[in-house]
Amino acid sequence: MSPVKKLAGQTLWYGLPTIASRFLGYLMNLSLPLFFAEPATTADLTQLYALIPFLNILFTYGLETAYFRFAQQTDNHRLYNTLTTSLVFSTTLLSILLWLSTTQLASALGMSAHPEYIQWMILILALDTLAALAFAKLRLENRPRRYAFARLSGIVVNVVVVMLCLGILPHYAGVDTLNWISQFHPNEQTGIVYYLIGNVLGSLVTLLVLSNQFKGVSLSIDPLIWKKVMRYSLPLIVVGMGGIANDMMSRLIYQQVVDLPADQAKHELGVFGNIIRLSIAITIAIQAFRMAAEPFFFRKSSESDAPATYARIMRYFVLTCCVLFLLISLYIDLVGWFFETIDRSEWTEGIYLVPLFAMGNIFLGIYYNLSIWYKLTDRNAWGAWITAIGAAITIGLNIWLIPEYHYLGAALATVSCYFVMMLLSYAAGQKFYPVPYQHKKILSYLIISAALVITHRLVVIRFDMGWSGLILATIFMAGFLLFARKEMLSERMNTA
Repeated sequence: MSPVKKLAGQTLWYGLPTIASRFLGYLMNLSLPLFFAEPATTADLTQLYALIPFLNILFTYGLETAYFRFAQQTDNHRLYNTLTTSLVFSTTLLSILLWLSTTQLASALGMSAHPEYIQWMILILALDTLAALAFAKLRLENRPRRYAFARLSGIVVNVVVVMLCLGILPHYAGVDTLNWISQFHPNEQTGIVYYLIGNVLGSLVTLLVLSNQFKGVSLSIDPLIWKKVMRYSLPLIVVGMGGIANDMMSRLIYQQVVDLPADQAKHELGVFGNIIRLSIAITIAIQAFRMAAEPFFFRKSSESDAPATYARIMRYFVLTCCVLFLLISLYIDLVGWFFETIDRSEWTEGIYLVPLFAMGNIFLGIYYNLSIWYKLTDRNAWGAWITAIGAAITIGLNIWLIPEYHYLGAALATVSCYFVMMLLSYAAGQKFYPVPYQHKKILSYLIISAALVITHRLVVIRFDMGWSGLILATIFMAGFLLFARKEMLSERMNTA
């Protein structure tokens, strides 16, 4: 089996739980308008889930990537013991510090009435962090099926808890779940906390399923290994923070920078969170790819044909992302019609920006592909600088554009940031670790897919096509799929 096919197969397995989690999670998000009439009700949830990735980077401090990097040259048992012990102690310490700061954090996030949200968030962080290295071990050992089972177990529990407590029990069994939770959290009036409770229980089940990965682990640290790993992984905190800042910062600061009354700002943040979720397919592809690609790239790096393989992978990746981009963008009206059907049209504000966010995510995916150069050459500081520049662009443009252009300003900030990061990583990578990427092909995929979406949008608006716009969308989609098939066959013939 060729390396590219093997990677594709592993990406599929890692993608299945990611797809399932995002799909089921998105079903829950689609249920938000059913459970809560006002988008503002979900603003706190949107803000918390924008903060969690930042804290997750701090909690894991690059140990997953470091594990892949040093597992090839260090005794695996001692390495895993050292990293697991480090993670257990740091997670305990950080969780205690955050718990003691619950009141201050709740106040800073504008949710002083709900400090319990912060506490549930801390539990989510702690459980997910303890599971992180176990998942990395499964990835390194090429056990994607076990990985998928562990991920899906937690997801199913999460979804079942939310649907039971907010849907089935109150509406079909006559159980007042809101009154029940108010016994523990007196200020809880909406039931939104059940999303956090479901997440905690799902994370707990995931950790239990992974319990075999902790057998034989002793809480001991090899000082030499730990110091070597820290020198490698600490710059990855900056890389991770910068990456998350670029992805989440707009949601985290939206209420603070938009020039609106508090209630209207919460409304817009709730809607904005929904807009971001609609570009989900690109995010799924990126996450699934990263799960499989990172250990694959490290294993492949010692082979002479590694750069050529990386170039082929990039071409396939961009082509796949463009297909998903078209699928999202050409059929986005279906989502708008769904919300209108259930009389929740206010949730569709800014839906026209979904293609812009989706294209920004493609740039992010290309950046992740390119970023392997600094991980392979131990130049993580370069990655830190690039993501720091991206974060500065994101923060600056969000503060500048959101007050004036609202959702559009956030979208422009996101696309600009990922575009600049992609260019910087390419330029530096070609200097230190040259890869023969097929620039013209990749650029043609991006231009053609963007042109199809723009043309479709202009025609639908100009001629007020309504439902018949789906026919044009299908024609464009089918045409690009045929083009993509031809490109893949051409690539196979060239490498045969």
